[in-house]
Amino acid sequence: MEFRLIDRIRERTAQGRDDVRLGIGDDAALLAVPEGQELAVAIDTMVEGVHFLRGTAPADLGWKSLAVNLSDLAAMGATPAWALLALTLPRDGSAAERSHFIDDFADGFAQLAQPHRLALVGGDTTSGPLVISVAVHGFVPPGKALRRAGAKLGDVVMVTGTLGDAAAGLHLLQRGGQEDRHGAQGAYLVERLHRPAPRIAAGLALRDRASACLDVSDGLLADLNHLCEASGVGAEIESALLPRSPALLALFDEASARDFALSGGDDYELCFTVPASRAAEVQADLARLGCGATRIGRIVEGEGVRVRGEDGRWLEPMRQGWDHFAA
Repeated sequence: MEFRLIDRIRERTAQGRDDVRLGIGDDAALLAVPEGQELAVAIDTMVEGVHFLRGTAPADLGWKSLAVNLSDLAAMGATPAWALLALTLPRDGSAAERSHFIDDFADGFAQLAQPHRLALVGGDTTSGPLVISVAVHGFVPPGKALRRAGAKLGDVVMVTGTLGDAAAGLHLLQRGGQEDRHGAQGAYLVERLHRPAPRIAAGLALRDRASACLDVSDGLLADLNHLCEASGVGAEIESALLPRSPALLALFDEASARDFALSGGDDYELCFTVPASRAAEVQADLARLGCGATRIGRIVEGEGVRVRGEDGRWLEPMRQGWDHFAA
């Protein structure tokens, strides 16, 4: 059974690459890193009931399990190349149901992998609670990788896209499918939760421009604080400048929308710093790429992240961000 499942995954995710000398089917893949490139590697695990709700569509799980990893490559300014997949499937259900799950999962995975020419080169399947682990590999020229360390005093803090949509979509789902009662706006927020868009092109455009960069997975405040710690600086954010989608602002009041944007997590946008003199140039270039970039604050002396409200007072956000081990 396991080998038939692997064959189904291989058939649906096939992607030819000259640097894959030996892919799925042997005890290990044989891969060739191009000359003059460094290898960027990232891995993420998604657990049912922790990272996604029971009943989430398999195709969405296939897409998102890859997207969260590609977002890590984007944050490093790396070009995607290869992936490994470890999939743990529950024993309950028939063989036909498992086959349908695999088919839909692989199709969702392939929908995102193919535009990036990413090849699935190996992995493993086993039984147990539904758990999905994906490891990705990408290329970046030596010395060109974006890193969390490097933000300087006076740099501008920017983010791609909009913040808070995914957390708002999860909020709707957790309250009994409320997205159905909010039409296209609710559907948009849930789509942003299930199918985030990794900002690969933006990450490549930020090479030699951004002084520091990471992706927003655990919430803006938590992740920007990681950047500040790595760089030995502090940051001040203007809440009025946070980019939020029309759908989010239409369905939630200002305070809720602000909290989703600051602390919600699952955005998979890029948060980065650039010298103030280059902010307009970067905004223009990322606008041409379709994701845009918004200036939300600045790097200052000190440590941690402070958020200024529209009245000029410093805010106390409800929470800092996602914590896997919080009670």
